Order: sequence, then structure tokens, then C-alpha cells
Amino acid sequence: MITTKKSAVLLSGGALAAALLMGTAGVASAAPAGAGATATAATAKAASWYCGYESGTPYTDRGDRGNKVREVQCLLRDVWGFNIGATGVDGDFGKATEDAVKAFQRSRGLAVDGKVGPNTWRKLRG
Repeated sequence: MITTKKSAVLLSGGALAAALLMGTAGVASAAPAGAGATATAATAKAASWYCGYESGTPYTDRGDRGNKVREVQCLLRDVWGFNIGATGVDGDFGKATEDAVKAFQRSRGLAVDGKVGPNTWRKLRG
């Protein structure tokens, strides 16, 4: 079992190309192993980032809870390096997550509203 709590396992284009050339059919995701499990690494999935919590792009903002929030938190922290607070990927969209979303939006030239809608998801997914 591989765990990476401090940094994400990121596949570069070269690593992905090498895996494909070696006959690997796809890229494994860091999906949770079972109920209550936590994905701790993000992986490239079909030219986008995915942490294993939520494969879609549902609207989410402060006060929300659940896997869509965990996906946002994991992408912000493990892929893009933003601070999401001391509680980490906990599925609770609180002030620290909102602040990280705003910082991410600012850094990507998006409207800074702290809400994760289609444009923010697109940038988060890469």
C-alpha cells in the first residue's frame, strides 16, 4: 500500500507516455478503498486531474459537505499546492477551503467568489 500524505503522486506526460508504450491500458486512480477511506494522492485521468472522490463537476461552496468537497480539497492541496487548513481533506467546505478556492481562482484569472462552479472545476481538473 502506498500512502502519500505530504505530496501527490503526479504522472508527468512522459511517465504517462511510457506507461502507454509499455502496454498499460490506463492510469489507476487514487480512489478510496472503502467507506471512510481517504484518497491521498491525485492521478492524471484522461488528461485531467482526479483524486477518487468525485468524477463529475458538481457546484459546491461554503457550507457543503461530502465527496465533491473532498475532491476540491484534494485537488487544491495535492495537485496545485494550496493550503486548505489544518484539518486537511475532510469533506467540510469551511473558511479555509473557501480561502484556498479564492486564492486558486485569483491565480488562474477566474472570478474570485469562493464558489466552485464550471469554470473553477475546469481549471482544477487541469
